[in-house]
Amino acid sequence: MIDVRGLTKVIDTPTHRVEILRGVDLHVPKGQFVAIQGASGSGKSTLLGLIAGLDSPTAGSIRLDDQEITRLGEDELALVRGRKIGFVFQSYQLIPTLTAEENVLLPYELTGGNGDGRRRARELLEAVGLQDRLDHYPVQLSGGEQQRVALARAFMVRPPILLADEPTGNLDSANGRHVLELLMALNAREGTTLVLVTHDAQLASHAHRMVTLADGRIVNDVVR
Repeated sequence: MIDVRGLTKVIDTPTHRVEILRGVDLHVPKGQFVAIQGASGSGKSTLLGLIAGLDSPTAGSIRLDDQEITRLGEDELALVRGRKIGFVFQSYQLIPTLTAEENVLLPYELTGGNGDGRRRARELLEAVGLQDRLDHYPVQLSGGEQQRVALARAFMVRPPILLADEPTGNLDSANGRHVLELLMALNAREGTTLVLVTHDAQLASHAHRMVTLADGRIVNDVVR
């Protein structure tokens, strides 16, 4: 489902060159749950952003669901992201002027989905325990509730790939456990390939596979 080969990301500044990723190879089969770990600055979030098509690599290739994305233009990348990738941000990234239901519906509307999108949105919000918060705006929701809305939104168009960047990083331990349970339940129900970046050892321990980055390279890759 995800095939990364020789992925390199280099940033040149006026004074020096920063090598963020150095020839990373990563192959993730359909349905696998992979946790990516590593110290700050190891390249975890950069790798996730490149897989999502949010940035371009300096060298290397990325194939998602058998489609090469590194040579696509921005419009084509946007279509791939809309149809194949769900992304959960640590900071939620909800639109403050939209209700919980409208935030969840947004990917569906942007991709011109057919069918009953509102029913799907309400089913997902019920699955994450927010059936009574449909008409609430983000400011009216707790951090844990906002992250649950973000999870529902990520699954809205049934993407084959779900990427999550520190999905429990801004939550207390109780809400973090709840979000993890929901993430795993939704992943199992939808059959999604899941890749997440986390510093949370407990969260990572539930993954099928643990990948560790250091200095822009994979230094450990363990299938459980």
